[in-house]
Amino acid sequence: MKELTTTDAKNRSRNRALLDFVVLPFLFLTVALLGGLRIGAESRTFIFITPPLATLLFAVLLMLLLVRGGLLRLQQWVGSDLPPLTNVAHIWLFITIFFASAQAFNSVLPERGLLHWLFSFCFLWTLWNNQFSSFDARRLLRSLAVLFGTAFVIKHMLLASLYSPDGGWLQRVAGTLLQGVALDAPIFAPATGYIAFFTLALYVTGLILLAFAVNSESAVVTHPVVDEYKQLSAAERLAVREAILDDPRD
Repeated sequence: MKELTTTDAKNRSRNRALLDFVVLPFLFLTVALLGGLRIGAESRTFIFITPPLATLLFAVLLMLLLVRGGLLRLQQWVGSDLPPLTNVAHIWLFITIFFASAQAFNSVLPERGLLHWLFSFCFLWTLWNNQFSSFDARRLLRSLAVLFGTAFVIKHMLLASLYSPDGGWLQRVAGTLLQGVALDAPIFAPATGYIAFFTLALYVTGLILLAFAVNSESAVVTHPVVDEYKQLSAAERLAVREAILDDPRD
């Protein structure tokens, strides 16, 4: 039994090291590289859009939410009692998450014009209000998935069809409603939407893997008495609880 427990602990440690040092940095670095990639509508060339200053502010607010939600644990992952390589790996992971967050916002943020400022205001309002809300990892992931999903649908589906040459009835209706309003939105190839979808999917996947890693880490840190209690049968657990409740010292 002890050998099995030792083997499980070693496998868990190796899997966690593989996730922290290889898988997660690779995912978030890929997001950071693809978040600013666009494809020209006519030339079909790669266009790299640098993240605006607003996306860096959004990334800072999002990192604070990740810390409050328990996905990032600075005090446990970086400390003087940890090996230097572990501290460097965790700091590198924080950096990749920050730039991946900025590029995730960059992938769904219109490049310029009135829509750019409208989207920026919505992102800032949502992230700022969430700073004062109670959050856990599950609610935070669900909120981020809804936020990025809504922005993706509006930019790469609705607005893309609106500004395409064959926009159809949606383009005519929007042109009538927004007559006189200069939106000044650039036109990119449809492949840009696929790149943005793949980018956001990788980013959310990385956050989900990070949440699973944090949950498994919390599950490992238990007291021996709790482990022994979990190995008891249902009747034995009931007897233990009754004995605790009937303890005269309570």
